[in-house]
Amino acid sequence: MTRRRFYAPPLAFAPDGAGVQLSSEESQHLRDVLRLRAGDEAFVFDGEGREFACVVVETGGGGGRGSTARLEVRGRAEPPSPESPLRLSLGVALLKGEKFDLVVQKATELGASRIVPVVSRRADVRLRDERDAGGRVERWRRLALEASKQSGRARVPPVETPAVFGTFVADGADADEARLMFAERGAGASVEFGRVGLSEFASGVEGARPASITALVGPEGGWEEEEVMLAAARGWTIITLGGRTLRAETAAITVTALLQYLFGDMR
Repeated sequence: MTRRRFYAPPLAFAPDGAGVQLSSEESQHLRDVLRLRAGDEAFVFDGEGREFACVVVETGGGGGRGSTARLEVRGRAEPPSPESPLRLSLGVALLKGEKFDLVVQKATELGASRIVPVVSRRADVRLRDERDAGGRVERWRRLALEASKQSGRARVPPVETPAVFGTFVADGADADEARLMFAERGAGASVEFGRVGLSEFASGVEGARPASITALVGPEGGWEEEEVMLAAARGWTIITLGGRTLRAETAAITVTALLQYLFGDMR
């Protein structure tokens, strides 16, 4: 039987951990879509890596549209899918709506641990104001939650507020972190001598595999030379994926899959 899974943040659990209350949206899904009833088994994950076997106590069906379901927690359960040992942060230049939606969804399914929209010079999207940015981020967070639920993850990767390129690349790296900027051939020609292929990079770190990687993928128009030079000056390794030019959303998804294969759990 397919596991019936629901999301509830840690604050939705009772202080003693014996019960949990679902949001109105999750309650409606439990009650009206899956048609669960009192006594039925369900599983609840908290978005931070924990999952619990539960039993429905109340479906919340008698109190109107905003009523919520209450479940009894029976104990911890293993999530359907394990988390990757690789802490993978994915920075992606802002893309038009559906393209960035796709990146958030697929990167979550592939095990990314953090997603950061990056404002670059050639980004396809220009944010009007904080309200515009907030609305987009809220949508992306909902997509990450749904993708986590679908893929069996108990951890929902945070989607952060958009970061300016210069600020993003200037952030200091942890001791065990590799920072990789993916750029097509020819971009930033002045640092071309330092550009390597991903397989070459992987071979060079075989004896000391990074536990944490921050990957940065550019916009449709590619990076400007000044951006590549700034990243290189800040200690980023400039990586090329080969001779073919990929769409930005294809590159972001491909990078996530390849890094999980080389350093994570997709072997």
